Amino acid sequence: MNLLYLNHYAGAPALGMEFRPYYLAREWVRLGHRVQMVACATSHVRATAPTPRGRPVEQPEHQDIDGIDYLWFPGPPYQGNGLGRVKNIWAFLSQVWRAAPGIARHFRPDVVIASSTYPMDIWVARRLARLAGAKLVFEVHDLWPLSPIELGGMSPHHPFIRLCQKAEDDAYRDADVVVSMLPKVHAHMAGRGLDLRKLHIVPNGITLDEWEGTPEPLREDVAGAVAAARAAGRTVVGYAGSMGLPNALDTLLDAAKRLRDAGAAIAFVLVGGGHERARLAERVRTEGLEASVTMLAPIPKRQIPSFLAGIDIAYIGWQRVPIYRFGIAPNKLMDYMMAGCAVLHSVEAGNDPVAEAGCGLTVAPEAPDAVAEGLRRLAALPAAERRAMGERGRAFVQAHHTYPVLAQRFIDAVR
Repeated sequence: MNLLYLNHYAGAPALGMEFRPYYLAREWVRLGHRVQMVACATSHVRATAPTPRGRPVEQPEHQDIDGIDYLWFPGPPYQGNGLGRVKNIWAFLSQVWRAAPGIARHFRPDVVIASSTYPMDIWVARRLARLAGAKLVFEVHDLWPLSPIELGGMSPHHPFIRLCQKAEDDAYRDADVVVSMLPKVHAHMAGRGLDLRKLHIVPNGITLDEWEGTPEPLREDVAGAVAAARAAGRTVVGYAGSMGLPNALDTLLDAAKRLRDAGAAIAFVLVGGGHERARLAERVRTEGLEASVTMLAPIPKRQIPSFLAGIDIAYIGWQRVPIYRFGIAPNKLMDYMMAGCAVLHSVEAGNDPVAEAGCGLTVAPEAPDAVAEGLRRLAALPAAERRAMGERGRAFVQAHHTYPVLAQRFIDAVR
């Protein structure tokens, strides 16, 4: 089949997030399908901007990445989630809307997938699908507009929220297939008009080739921080990923302060970037946590296996918000589990892969005492017991969350 994947934030290993579109598309190419990725060249989640011809994208340009035909559209730069991001979304969608007849004529898709985090891309994808006589698929990352309402505090009556709601309702009405990464969405989607016979669950996962062979060595500062903690006889707790409010890293710092005051031999190495990184680093400095907490810049994805191999416990946390009742599908947790890490999971959600796999402990979210106690319990276990937890996590991911498996599930849903 010819699969057109419309995802504003689609990335690749050399570019940064989002990775899921790339991994699914690469597997589809391996299965003999043709894939065109339609994405915006400017994104707040991408580490490196694409430059197909060695210069910034100024007009729609094609770029081959591992057999996937990326069609990049330019977009205005922005920071944060304000008006600048809205302008970026509008610029991208309006350009693809105008280009739709040419895309449909030249690529001739059999399937058009609307997969941006926001739902308004469904209108552009619907236009493409109708022009090409293709099947229309709506892929759900997060439930918009519920996510900005419940996580961002936006009013349900805000014009942007009303626009998102119209898009979500149109998607459930017009899509031939709906694919959700979140596993507990059935009641919500049915309540918004979806015929549940259209719904298929395809979660996030990992790609096996990133875990084969010798991993890329860690950047010197990260390797040094881990080695220093080990040399001091400390249990090393690691975090690798975005540093934003949804990641609940304030809770981890609060727990670190409690453990420091109690004299626990636990060190924290946090690697990543994001909107909250500077503020969190200032907390570490002003609250005297430098002796036990080290915050470092993001590392390339290919170094993640080396980082996770060097720590004893991996941390992932969430805010306590109602939106997680529909389930969670975190990429970083898949990496933690594939690395064989014992995991401390601070969450209250409709699903819990850590509990399902038996690969760590789950404690309440936004509860520093519970996080501190969970870390203390994991640190007190014999290393062999933590390794056994990690092996259970790895087996769980290999059985249910590898991209060859997920890509085939997606194709089966489409068919």
